[in-house]
Amino acid sequence: MSRSPSPSSRAPKPVSSTAPWMESRGMSEPVDEFDWIARLLRPLTRGAPEAFDLLDDAALIPEIDEANQIVVTSDCLVEGVHFLASDRPDMVARKLLRVNLSDLAAKGAVPFGYLMTVAWPRDADWRRRQMFAKGLATDQGAFGLSLLGGDTVSTPGPWTLSATMMGRVDPGGMVRRGGGKPGDLLVVSGMIGDGWLGLKALQGEFTEPDSYLVRRYQLPEPRLGWRVALRHASAAADVSDGLLADAGHIATASGCGLEIELERLPLSPAAARWLERQEDQAGARIALATGGDDYEIVCAVAPQALEAFQAEVGAVPATVVGRLTEGEQTTRFQGEVVTPDRLGWSH
Repeated sequence: MSRSPSPSSRAPKPVSSTAPWMESRGMSEPVDEFDWIARLLRPLTRGAPEAFDLLDDAALIPEIDEANQIVVTSDCLVEGVHFLASDRPDMVARKLLRVNLSDLAAKGAVPFGYLMTVAWPRDADWRRRQMFAKGLATDQGAFGLSLLGGDTVSTPGPWTLSATMMGRVDPGGMVRRGGGKPGDLLVVSGMIGDGWLGLKALQGEFTEPDSYLVRRYQLPEPRLGWRVALRHASAAADVSDGLLADAGHIATASGCGLEIELERLPLSPAAARWLERQEDQAGARIALATGGDDYEIVCAVAPQALEAFQAEVGAVPATVVGRLTEGEQTTRFQGEVVTPDRLGWSH
C-alpha cells in the first residue's frame, strides 16, 4: 500500500467558480445519494487527498506521529429509517457505535474514541436518556472506546443520532476501497441477509421463533477481528447498503467491473430456512444480497494472497462470492445472468 502524500502535496485546491451547486440552469436533479455526493459534495473536498474524493467510507489523517495515522468515519441513524421507534434506547446506542465500528473494521483500524451528536425528540424523558447512556457504556467497555465530545439538541422530528468514530492504523496501513485489480477475488465475512431478514421479522412479515435474525438487525457485530487478515487484502468496505452495492463501490473506486455468484452467498441456518420457503430462488437471493444491514466486510484479495488471508480470519467465516473483472458489474445465479431491480439501499 502506498504511503500518504507528503505535506507539501496536501494543499487544498481552490473551490471552482463553476462548482455544481452554482450551476442552477440546465442542471438535472441528482439521481440518488451517490450522485449528489459526487456532484455537490466532492467539490467541497478541494482535492484534499485525505478525503479520497469521497469514494471511501473513511478519511485518513496522516502523520499524527511516526507510528500512527488516524482513520475517521461518520454514520447517522434516524428513527424510522435505521431503527424502529419500538427499539430500546440502549440497543439504539449500541447500534450507533457498532455501525461506525464496522467502517473502521473494514479499514483495518483499531478504534479508540468518538464524537457524538444526538437530536432528542422533545418528549424524551430522563429514563430514556439514561438507558441510551447505559448502552453506550456497555459497548464502550466492550470495544475500548471513549466519548471525546459532541453535541445534543432537541428536535420536533424523529430521534436522530450521529457518531464520528476514530481509529489508529500504522502508516500506510489503511485498507482503501480503491485498491482492487481485475482478477482479485471478492471475499465476504460472516453471513449475508440476516440483518434484512431481522427487519422483516420485526415488521411482522414472518415469524421467527428464536429471534436470532432480530438480534442480527438490532445489534450487528463489527468484524474488528479481521484487522490482521486485511493486511493481505487490496481493497475493502463494510456491507451496510447491501452486498451487491458495497462490492460495487469497491469495483467503482478500483476502476474495475465485478462478477457476483449468488449461489455462493454464505447463509445462516435461519436465512437458509427462509430461503427454502421462497418460490423464486434467484429473486430471494437477490433480496438477501441487496437488503443491507449486514455490517459484514467485503474485500478484494489477490488469488495468490488468499491462503495467507484465510489463515488470519479467525472464527469468522470467509467466503469467496465473486471476483473483480475488466468488464461491468454482473450478477449470476447458477451460471445465468440475473438483473436486480436495485443493487442495495439508497437514501
